[in-house]
Amino acid sequence: MVLSSQKTLEQNALRIRKGIIQAICSNKGGHIGGSLDLADVLSVIYTDFIRIDPQTPKWDNRDFMIISKGHAGPALYSTLALKGVIDYSRLNNLNNPNSLLPGHCDRNKVPGVDATTGSLGQGLSIAVGAALGAKIKDSGQRVFCIIGDGESAEGQIWEAAQFAAHYKLDNIIAFLDWNNMQIDGSVEEVMSIGDPMKKFEAFGWNSTLVKGDDVLAIQKAINFAIESPNKKPTMIVLKTIKGRGAKCIEELPNNHCLGFNDDLKEKVLEELKERAVELDMEEEQWN
Repeated sequence: MVLSSQKTLEQNALRIRKGIIQAICSNKGGHIGGSLDLADVLSVIYTDFIRIDPQTPKWDNRDFMIISKGHAGPALYSTLALKGVIDYSRLNNLNNPNSLLPGHCDRNKVPGVDATTGSLGQGLSIAVGAALGAKIKDSGQRVFCIIGDGESAEGQIWEAAQFAAHYKLDNIIAFLDWNNMQIDGSVEEVMSIGDPMKKFEAFGWNSTLVKGDDVLAIQKAINFAIESPNKKPTMIVLKTIKGRGAKCIEELPNNHCLGFNDDLKEKVLEELKERAVELDMEEEQWN
């Protein structure tokens, strides 16, 4: 397998971030912090690893992507636009009843979305079911799943983890967005999840910790999960910063869900444009 360069992955992550801003600004606000910090991992997955057909999103032998923290829908929508599954123009109508682009992931309304999520804690169970089905069919399909650290206080997450290990579902590659922030404050304050790596290892998973914005480390971790011979599911714990990629968002005390005025929009877009220059992106690549 030929893997992409750091520069390519970072350029795609920046495009995803720009699409996230486009979508959220169209609605004058939304779940920005936990969407921006997924741009890097989604760039790596969709650039190098996930098997999909943009022209046939419901292709029977596709790999699956389950975003359990469904409020990060704008991150997935932007990625699907980048891959050509949906048109970029749809990002201009987030949460508009006429646009069919809901704030939370909805498989019935958005091509390329494999699960309707938003009721936190359920996504990993959906992923486990898809992975077991793929095993029964011997289809070779992989299931990628992204969970939040806040929803990891839900018991259903750990029931799913136990099930996946018991049935040796090594076709699941999951990611924990460990940014230590949720809507009501820090995860440590609201409900500490302790050491997630040790927890998942205790449940019989492979587990590794990487920086959530280190695209090469993420790439390496996914490749290791694919090549691992030990028949275990894998949890890649992403040490993230909520709102990553836009300093003016990162520095806010709580950026879980924000209203967006024109001044904030201009600040964010200026930051992203400066990053585009650093990555040698041509004007036509960026706009």
